[in-house]
Amino acid sequence: MAEIIQERIEDRIPELEQLERVGLFSRAEIKAIIKKASDLEYKIQRRALFKEDFINYIQYEINLLELIQRRRTRIKYSFKKDEIEHSIVHRIQGVFRRASAKWKDDVQLWLSYVVFCKKWATKAQLSKVFSAMLAIHSNKPALWIMAAKWEMEDRLSSESARQLFLRALRFHPECPKLYQEYFRMELMHAEKLRKEKQEFEKADMDMGSFDHSEEILNGELARIIYKNSISKIKGAEFHVSLLSIAQLFDFSKDLQKEIYDDLQAMHTDDPLTWDYVARRELEIQSQPGDEQPLTKKARAAEVGRREERCCAVYEEAVKTLPTEGMWKCYINFCLERFSKKTSSEFLRGKRLERTMISFRKAHELKLLSESQYKQWIELLLPRDFFTEALEVAEAGIELFKDSVTMWQMKLQVLIASKSPDIAMFVEEAFVHLKPQVCLPLWISWAEWSEGAQSHEDTEAIYKKAILAITGTSSVTLKDKYLDWAYRIGGNKKARTVFKSLQENRPFSVDFFRKMIQFEKEQESCKMANLREYYERALREFGSVDSDLWMDYIKEELNHPLGRPENCGQIYWRAMKMLQGESAELFVAKHAMHQAGH
Repeated sequence: MAEIIQERIEDRIPELEQLERVGLFSRAEIKAIIKKASDLEYKIQRRALFKEDFINYIQYEINLLELIQRRRTRIKYSFKKDEIEHSIVHRIQGVFRRASAKWKDDVQLWLSYVVFCKKWATKAQLSKVFSAMLAIHSNKPALWIMAAKWEMEDRLSSESARQLFLRALRFHPECPKLYQEYFRMELMHAEKLRKEKQEFEKADMDMGSFDHSEEILNGELARIIYKNSISKIKGAEFHVSLLSIAQLFDFSKDLQKEIYDDLQAMHTDDPLTWDYVARRELEIQSQPGDEQPLTKKARAAEVGRREERCCAVYEEAVKTLPTEGMWKCYINFCLERFSKKTSSEFLRGKRLERTMISFRKAHELKLLSESQYKQWIELLLPRDFFTEALEVAEAGIELFKDSVTMWQMKLQVLIASKSPDIAMFVEEAFVHLKPQVCLPLWISWAEWSEGAQSHEDTEAIYKKAILAITGTSSVTLKDKYLDWAYRIGGNKKARTVFKSLQENRPFSVDFFRKMIQFEKEQESCKMANLREYYERALREFGSVDSDLWMDYIKEELNHPLGRPENCGQIYWRAMKMLQGESAELFVAKHAMHQAGH
C-alpha cells in the first residue's frame, strides 16, 4: 500500500511544482498539501473502504481547485491550466469512478459526480458519466430526463436527447413524465429549426444545407409522440398536461386544436375535461381584434361576459355529468373568481350570487362534500347571513354526524349570531362525538365563555374539559386554562390552577415555563416557588430537555435569593438524567456559560 501511495504522491509533484513556481502557493503550503494528500490517499487505499473517506478526498480536491481559481483571479495569472487544474480534475474523476463503482446504488453520489463534471470537466466526459449512471439506474425516469435535457440544452444535440428518450421509454413505456418531457423536447427542437430557417432567410443565404420538411418544422415529431402517448396513458389529466405544454409554442396552433378536440371527444366523462374547457373561456375575448384601451367599467363588463361564458359551460357540465367531482370543479371556480379583487361592485355582487347559487344547487342534489359545507358557511358568516348559515350547518351535521368540523362550524354560527342555545348545543355535540375528537369544540366553547360569561362559568367549562379530554390532546387545554387563569386572577389564580393540575399528566414543557415566567413577573419573585416549578418540570422532562437544567442553574446563580452552592449538585443530577445527544448538548452549554458566553 505504501508504494501505491508514494507513487500517487509523486504523480502530483509536477502540478505542485508549477503551483509554487508561478506563485500561487508557498513552499510551506505545498508541504501541507502533500501531508494532507498522503492522509487522504491512505484512507482510500486501505482494505476496508468507507464512502465518507472518498467524499472527504473529493471535497478536499474541489476546495483546492476553487482556492487556485480565487488566487489566479487575485494575481491575474491564467496560464499553465493544463499542468495544474486539468491534472486535479482528472484525479477527482478517478476517485469518483472508484467510488461510484464501489457504491453503485448511491444515486446522490452519482449526482454529485454529474454536478462536478458540469462545472469542471468536458462535455464528452459528462456524457460518459450519464451513460454509466443510466446503465445502473435505468429504473429511475428522472435520471433519463436529466440526461436528455443536458444533451438538448447544454450539448445542443437534439438527436442524442431523442435517443435517450426512446431508450428510456423502452424501460418505462407508461411513464407520463417521460412522455411530457419528450413531447416538450420535440417542440423545442422544431422551434429551434424554425428560428434557424428564419435566420437563413433574413441573411439571404443558400438553404441547400437546410433540408427539414414543413411537417418537421410544424411539430410533426411532437404530434407522433402525442398520438403514441395517449394510446398508452389514459386520463384527462395527462391529456391536459400535453395541451398545456403545446400552448407554450406559438407555431403549434394546429397541434393544439387536435389535442383539444381529442380531449373533448375522448374524456367527456371526466370533470377535468369540462373544467379545462370552461376555464378556457376566460382567455377568449368577446370582441376579437378590438385593440382600443378599455375603461374600468368596460373592462369589468368584459370580465363579466367571460365569466358568464365559463359558467354556461359549467352549467352544461353539471347536467351532462352530475357528480360530486364535477360540482366541486364548478364551485371551486366560483370561489376563485369571487376571491379576485375588483373595484366593480356589480361584478363582485354577481360573483357572490353565482357562488351561492352553485352551493345551493349542489346541496339540493346532495353532491356537496364535508369540506364544501365548511366553505359555504365561511362564505355566509362574514356577510351576517346567519339564518342561512345555520341551515347549512344543520344540513352538514345531518350528513356528517361524526364530523367534529361540522359541529364546530355550527358552534361558530351560534356564537356569531349570539344565540342563547350555545351550552345546550355543545352538550348535544358531545353525545354524538367521540371524546378524543372534541378538543376543538371545548376550546371554542371556553374561548366564547371567556368573553360572554362569568369567570365561574368559564372555569366550570375548563374543569369539565380537563375531565373529558385525556392523553396528549389535553396538553393544549391545560396550557389555555393556565393562561386564562393568569389573565383573570394573576399569579395567585394561576398557582391555584397549577396545583390543581400538577398530577394530571401529560404536560408540555411550556406549561411549566409559563408558571416560571408568571412568578418572575411578580415584584416579590419567590425563589422557593421557582425551585418548585423547576423540580416539577425536571421530573417530567429532565431526561430530554437540557435547556431546563441550564435555566435552573442560571436561576440559582442570578436570583437574589438563589443558592450558587446548589449548582454543582444540579449539574451532576443533569448528567445522570440526560441521555445521548441531550447530555452532550448540556455539557457544551454549561462549558460555554462558565466561559462567560
